[in-house]
Amino acid sequence: MSSTPTGRDGRLGEPLTLGSGLILPNRLMKSALSEGLARPDGAPDARLETLYRRWATGGYGLLVTGNASVDRRHLSEPGNVVIEDDRHLDALTRWAKSYRDGGGPIWVQLNHAGRQANRRAGRERPVAPSAIPARVPGAAKPRALTDAEIREIIARFATAAAVVEAAGFDGVQIHGAHGYLVTQFLSPISNRRDDDWGGAPERRRAFVLEVLRAIRAAVSPGFSVGIKLNSADFQRGGFTEEESREVVRALAAEGVDLIEISGGSYEAPAMMGVMAESTRAREAYFLDYARTVREVAGRTPIAVTGGFRTRAAMEEALAAGDCDIVGVGRPACVTPDAAKALFERGAERLDVPHIAVGARGLIGRLTDIRPLDSAVDIQWHADQLHRMAAGHDPDPAVPWWRTLTSMVRHGPAALRPKRG
Repeated sequence: MSSTPTGRDGRLGEPLTLGSGLILPNRLMKSALSEGLARPDGAPDARLETLYRRWATGGYGLLVTGNASVDRRHLSEPGNVVIEDDRHLDALTRWAKSYRDGGGPIWVQLNHAGRQANRRAGRERPVAPSAIPARVPGAAKPRALTDAEIREIIARFATAAAVVEAAGFDGVQIHGAHGYLVTQFLSPISNRRDDDWGGAPERRRAFVLEVLRAIRAAVSPGFSVGIKLNSADFQRGGFTEEESREVVRALAAEGVDLIEISGGSYEAPAMMGVMAESTRAREAYFLDYARTVREVAGRTPIAVTGGFRTRAAMEEALAAGDCDIVGVGRPACVTPDAAKALFERGAERLDVPHIAVGARGLIGRLTDIRPLDSAVDIQWHADQLHRMAAGHDPDPAVPWWRTLTSMVRHGPAALRPKRG
C-alpha cells in the first residue's frame, strides 16, 4: 500500500493504494449496513439504486454494501440480495452504476449465514460446521455440513465474486465476523469437527483461506478482495484475539487487500453497541486490538469500524498508525454525505442519535432490555435507509416507540437482532 503526505484534510483525506492497485481517494469507509431491499427473487430492487445514488454524493473513500448471500436457502434476513449466478447481472450492473456514476470505489459484502440463517427468510434447516445451535432465543439446531457441501459453498463465494466483478463493482468483502458461517468455522464453540475443517486452529481457519483462494482464482488481478474479521467472539472458550491474530497473519500472507476489524456475534453482540457506556464513550471499540495486529498484518491495510464519531479520534487513530482506514456505519444512516461533512463542511463530529427503549423500569421487569435496545436501535437505523431508498431525507427525530411499535406489528421474530 502507499499514501501521499498529509494534506489539508489531515490523514483522513489521504489517498490509499491497495495491493490490487485500487486507489481509495481518502481513508473514510462506509462500512456494510444490511439494507433488506432485494426483490423476492433476490435481485437488487430499484430502491437500492436510489439509496446508493444518495450515498454516491457522500465523498467516501470506499463504500461496502450490505451483505449479499451466496445461497438463497440460507439468508441472514428477509430482503437479502442473492448472488448465486449471473441471472440478476443486469440488476446488479444498474446497482453498481447507481453509485459509480457519482461515487468512488464500491465493494459487495459476500456472506453465508450458516446457523444464523433467519427462519423468516427460508424454510430450509440451517447448516453449520457442527450441529450446535446459536445461544440466542429461537435459534434452530443446524445440520452439520458434509465435506462436499463445504467445498460447494467455497465455490459459491467464488462464483458470486466473478458475477460482482462482471457487474462493474470494484471488489468484494468476505463477511468473516458477527457469528456468520466464516466465524462459525473459526470458533471452537461452533466448530467441533475432527476432519480437515476443524479441531486445531490451523484447520478451523482452512475454510476462510480456501474461500479467499477460490475468489482470487475466479477474478482478475485488479479486482479487490477484503475481509471483515472478528477480533474475538467474546465468549468463554471461543475464538480469541490470539487466534484472530494468526488468521490475520495467514490472510496477509495470501495477499488479501484489506482487513476490517470488528467483533462479537449475536450471542455476545459487541458490534451492536451492547457494551459498557465507558467503552462506547471512548470511540473505536476495536482499536486496542487493531494495534496488536499491525506487525502481523505487514503491509496489508487495516480498517477499524465501530464507535468512531469525532474527526479528532479518527485523525488520532490514523496518525498513530493504529489503523489505515476509518469505517463508519450508523453515521451514514443519518448523514449520508458523512465524508463531505468532514472534508467540505468542516464538521468535527458525526452525530448519531442514541436509540434506547424508554419506560426502562417497567420493560426491564418484563425482559432483558439490552437485546431489546439493540434490536430497536438496529431497526431505527434500517428505517432511515428505507426512507432514503424511497427518495426521502433521513429523519433523526423519529422516536424509539414508533420503531418498536412497527417491530411488534411484524411479530416476535422482528425483535431478534438480524444485521451484520
